[in-house]
Amino acid sequence: MTTLASEKAKPVRLLIVDIDGVLTDGGLHFDNRGEEYKTFNSLDGHGIRMMLECGIEVAVITGRQSKIVNHRMGDLGVRHIYQGNRDKLPAFEQLLQDTGIEASQAAYIGDDLPDLPIMQRVGFTVAVQNAHGFVKQHCDLVTTAYGGHGAVREVTDFILHAQGLLEDRQNSYLK
Repeated sequence: MTTLASEKAKPVRLLIVDIDGVLTDGGLHFDNRGEEYKTFNSLDGHGIRMMLECGIEVAVITGRQSKIVNHRMGDLGVRHIYQGNRDKLPAFEQLLQDTGIEASQAAYIGDDLPDLPIMQRVGFTVAVQNAHGFVKQHCDLVTTAYGGHGAVREVTDFILHAQGLLEDRQNSYLK
C-alpha cells in the first residue's frame, strides 16, 4: 500500500465508479435484436456492499444507458446511478449536490479519457490495470486487477484498509 495513496483514501466518503471497463471488462455484447449483455464480477459487488455497510456512499456515472446497470446496482443497494452522460461533469456536480459530500471526499475509478475531468476534481483517483495509458498517468493508484475482474474490490479493500475498517469487516465473517 503506497503511503500517499493511503493518505488520500482516508477521507473518502463517496466512491464513484465507471461501468464499461471498470465494473465490466469493457466488452460490449449484443444479441441479434440489439439487446445488450454485461458481465459483472461478484467480488466487486461484495466490495460495493461492504462500502455501503461501512457508511461510504457508492455511485455510478457512465456514458452509456443500460437497464442492466439499473438492475445490478439496485441489487447491490447503490442509489446514485447516473447513465447516458458522455460529459460526466454535470452528473458529478449533481451527485455532490444530492449527497452533500465534497469533491475532496470522493474517489473515482476510471479507465478512459472521458473519466479524466472528474478524476481532476476528486480527492482520490484510481485507474484499473487495463485503463488507457494516459489515464494511468493521472491517477493516485493503478489496480493490479483488470476492470471486470476484481479491480473494484481491490479498491474497496484499499479504501477500507486505509480507514482502518477492513480487518473488522473481514473478521465479521469468521463468527
